Amino acid sequence: MGSYWIDGLVLLAYFALIMGIGLSQRSKSDSVEGFALGDRQTPWWAVLASILAAEISAATFLGAPESGFSNHNWTYAQFAIGTVIARIIVSYIFIPVFYRHGVVSLYEYLGTRFGPKTRVVASATFLLTRVLAMGTRLYVSAIILVLAYGLWKGGAVSSNERFLIFAVALTGITIATAIYTAVGGIRAVIWTDFIQVGVLVAALGFTIWYLLGQLPEGWKTAMEQVKQPAFFNFAKPADEPGVLPWLRNVFTTEYTIWAAVIGSTFVTMATHGIDQDTVQRMLTAKNRRQSAFATILSGIIDLPVVSSFIFIGILLAAYYRITPDASLPTESREAFPHFILTRMPHGMCGLVIAGLLATAMGSLSTALNALGTSFARDFVFPRMGGDSMSQDLQVKVLRWSTVVFAFLIIVVGLATAWYMAHDPKAKIIPLVLGILGFTFGSLLGVFLVAVLTKRRGNDLGNIIGMVSGFLAVVFLSNPLDVQKAVGIAEPFVLSFPWRVTLGTLVTVAISVCFPTAQKGSHS
Repeated sequence: MGSYWIDGLVLLAYFALIMGIGLSQRSKSDSVEGFALGDRQTPWWAVLASILAAEISAATFLGAPESGFSNHNWTYAQFAIGTVIARIIVSYIFIPVFYRHGVVSLYEYLGTRFGPKTRVVASATFLLTRVLAMGTRLYVSAIILVLAYGLWKGGAVSSNERFLIFAVALTGITIATAIYTAVGGIRAVIWTDFIQVGVLVAALGFTIWYLLGQLPEGWKTAMEQVKQPAFFNFAKPADEPGVLPWLRNVFTTEYTIWAAVIGSTFVTMATHGIDQDTVQRMLTAKNRRQSAFATILSGIIDLPVVSSFIFIGILLAAYYRITPDASLPTESREAFPHFILTRMPHGMCGLVIAGLLATAMGSLSTALNALGTSFARDFVFPRMGGDSMSQDLQVKVLRWSTVVFAFLIIVVGLATAWYMAHDPKAKIIPLVLGILGFTFGSLLGVFLVAVLTKRRGNDLGNIIGMVSGFLAVVFLSNPLDVQKAVGIAEPFVLSFPWRVTLGTLVTVAISVCFPTAQKGSHS
């Protein structure tokens, strides 16, 4: 255990660097434009790094290897197809509108287009959803600490011990991230994201190189582990001919080519087109052309990055097949952290753990800045005088809003940690992506009506449409008892990649039935 001090030094150096960079941006964040948008002076390559850091969370760091370790293929990586298609749509439809209207909070545009009620409901939906999603993601980064404690203890870790470790870790990470985010604003987020992506890539590259070196015949041995379908899953039922069984399979199976091309496109349009969390990064670019370039390029880079994470899972499956380990955890999501702690050389172990923390802090800082900005712009400023407020007071509200949401995320994270500590078989990716699926379809639907039409949609219709979209997703996505209660003989459970698509289509179908009032007809 004596050599673990090397890993500790690596982690301390990482935290010192991140905190130093974040806090150094305070002097450039003393205005609303500076705090929320970096005065729109961020180079495209820094925007690109920040987008990647925002979307590659700790859930990806452990969830994608879990998929490769369990499924022995790259079917999860199919989703990258839809993410590229969606980014092209976002770059040509949404980003120009947001730049033209000069919005800071995206939901200001909905207020201009439809009215104040749509703006408030949409912003509140984003705030609630992002807090829940971020809180559930946050606990993931502490999984490795639970395993480390188990190795040190030399025995099983109880549910209460797991929860305590989760609680301390997620609270510490959130407080540290909130400090530099509240002080340095969006510039602190973007430049720490840039460092965090560098650490992540270094950790990813070293892990693959090291694992290949541990396998006899390297690549050849790894490929023997791959099971069909290796990448594309067309969801064709093996034993039921006909269109209806195939359609049921398409909409109830998680990782298929149809979910990748259609479902993933709608999901990414939501996360990268109408989600303050990610779009705020795009709006810091010098102009909409640079913003679009960074957005599309991030989607192209996403495929090799996610594929690399999945490849680590496949390599781990091959490694443990050849080198059995009696102490390997039974839960597949813990295979990668276990390997990091028990097999990687010291120093490199610290680097990979830093990469895991980088994904957690990158996603968290992005969320905190977006949550604070939307809450202040959409709820606090209108009640405190709006533009008549001094810049100092506005920035102070932005900073304190960031702190408030850090506290709320900690609360959700603790609840998630309790649930996961007592139900260790729950899978990571469906949990994280599933939360967004319930509400982001409704948000996307309203924005599509706003951008693609000039005289359709109003406050009343939009709210009815959003609520209907949400209820449709809830009804088809989850409890079988609900469907059985209304007399459905064969319950249908929609897989999580399709939730945003359903919510969007229902919301659009209802919202366009309501005409826009004359004064809000411009867009």
